[in-house]
Amino acid sequence: MKKGLRKMIVVLLIGLVILSLGIGLYIQQPKFGTLPEGYRLDRIKSSPNYVDGQFQNLVSTPQLVEGSSFASVLWRSFFTTTKRVMPKDSIPSMKTDLRSLNKAKNVVVWLGHSSYFMQLDGIRILIDPVFSSYAAPVSFINKAFEGTNQYTAEDMPEIDYLLISHDHWDHLDYSTIIALQPKIKNVICGLGVGSYFEHWGFEKKLIHEADWFTNLEFENNFVVYVLPARHCSGRLLSKNKTLWGGYALITPQRRIFYSGDSGYGPHFKKIEKMVNGFDLVIMENGQYNNSWPYIHMMPEEVALAAEELKAKALLPGHAGKFAMSNHSWDEPLKRITEASRNMNYRLLTPMIGEPVDLENQQQVFYRWWEGVK
Repeated sequence: MKKGLRKMIVVLLIGLVILSLGIGLYIQQPKFGTLPEGYRLDRIKSSPNYVDGQFQNLVSTPQLVEGSSFASVLWRSFFTTTKRVMPKDSIPSMKTDLRSLNKAKNVVVWLGHSSYFMQLDGIRILIDPVFSSYAAPVSFINKAFEGTNQYTAEDMPEIDYLLISHDHWDHLDYSTIIALQPKIKNVICGLGVGSYFEHWGFEKKLIHEADWFTNLEFENNFVVYVLPARHCSGRLLSKNKTLWGGYALITPQRRIFYSGDSGYGPHFKKIEKMVNGFDLVIMENGQYNNSWPYIHMMPEEVALAAEELKAKALLPGHAGKFAMSNHSWDEPLKRITEASRNMNYRLLTPMIGEPVDLENQQQVFYRWWEGVK
């Protein structure tokens, strides 16, 4: 009996060693990137937003509410049934030929989740592109809804500016970035995120990293403000070693805000005072949960933030492609539609791939999610 027990323990230990080695080898893959070091880390340490070895939010921001733990959240995710987290039907979408678009046309095209293609005053911009069919380290997690993964790197024209809000898997996708690399002229990101791009073979001169409340000036009077968000970062076990944020994109004719992932907070009013209102705000609106209300906004908070930003129009995203929380897949769209009643902004709800014409303030979008099971 004792010999049998010892044998079982030995087999178990060997199995654990093999598993650990396998995991260790797996996370050495390029897609996991590398953390900031050297001159990049020295620059990070001088940031007022970097304290005790991590970036900090402007206000206290627990990732989970008091009384919750990651274990309890995972337990509820696995064993709590929520109807319609993923749609049964294919999501309606259209595919615009982005390469043949007149470059003088000012448009925004939602590519699904938090990915956007823009043309502003002749400048081509791509934000947080994820063209993979999943948004996770492994392919069986966070699979894209049927009909939502219409675009590939081949569909993109040359990109003047690639903007990355933070390093989470649903915003920074290795396969997409590598496929896009020959088309990207500049990368704009928060402090530390450039370490991924340099590790993946991008030239240093193409990478523009900045701290919050920094404005970057480029050709053709194009200015990008790197701005705070209320969120977090990290691709595996190390947390908050790179900076997360949003952006204000300013041209002589347009002022556009992209929130990145963010909980509601006082930073929206500060941003509005810096820029004096926006023609369009693109806001996260989905994957919220009562367990993490500080790092993702509820739709009603999105509506409030859009008002505080003095937006003329609101384009909600971060929903309709991946299920990363336990709300029904179309709930964010229903709630933001209701919350936007009698607001001072226009609510824009294009399908994936449907161009938003920034010159046409009368453009109408129908509620494409209605009737989708």
